[in-house]
Amino acid sequence: MTTILIILAAIIVTAFLAYAIVNFIPRKLHWLVSIILIALAVFLIYKINFEISKPIKFNKEKKVKYAKVINNLKIIRDAEVAHRKVTGKYTADGEALIKFIDTAKFALTQTRNVPKTINVGGGITKEIEVRVVDTIGYEEVRASFVGKDYKNMLQIPGTDQKFKIEIGEVEKIAGLKAPVFEVKVDKGLILKGMDENLIRQEKEAIGGEEIRGEYIRVGSLAEVSEDGNWPPFYDKGDKKDKE
Repeated sequence: MTTILIILAAIIVTAFLAYAIVNFIPRKLHWLVSIILIALAVFLIYKINFEISKPIKFNKEKKVKYAKVINNLKIIRDAEVAHRKVTGKYTADGEALIKFIDTAKFALTQTRNVPKTINVGGGITKEIEVRVVDTIGYEEVRASFVGKDYKNMLQIPGTDQKFKIEIGEVEKIAGLKAPVFEVKVDKGLILKGMDENLIRQEKEAIGGEEIRGEYIRVGSLAEVSEDGNWPPFYDKGDKKDKE
């Protein structure tokens, strides 16, 4: 929109100067008008290029900022998933979650089928197999976070604030509730100091290759989900690490 206004203004000014040259400005001053027109043309070219490049630069810087935030959200998600696996629930205490990673252990289990004889009545017996789960050892949770800066996962990159973890319950089916968690951050906080108009447009993004809505989020308090709301673009690095 700004670029269009600049072009329209340039057309109007050029038309006005052309009219003034023909009707009011003495011929001996035409050289001065030419210099002014050249300077104006250079200025307009600069402004148009600036307006065109501004959203390109914004998107490039935005993705770098978002990637750092999403990286921390992934670590928090992995920590919450591990916490639920060990304790059966999520936690809203971020500092306790860090201590959990340092101290907790996963139980390593092995499932086997054991034959069992049952009495079905009338002196009749039946052989069945019963599934038995044995604990065969333990593994430190911390081993799953090697190479991940989980000590600083609560810090919102580029700001002096920390993520807030929220937990709750969602009725998955009638009478059965499932624990849920959610961590989110306002895009405006991450992009603070950048162009306000572009930030406003960013918060109105509807998806596709962009992060939908006002927040970057992982988990949900409205449904059973441990996913983030960012597009697959931000997970490409994860896939490479697993290969």
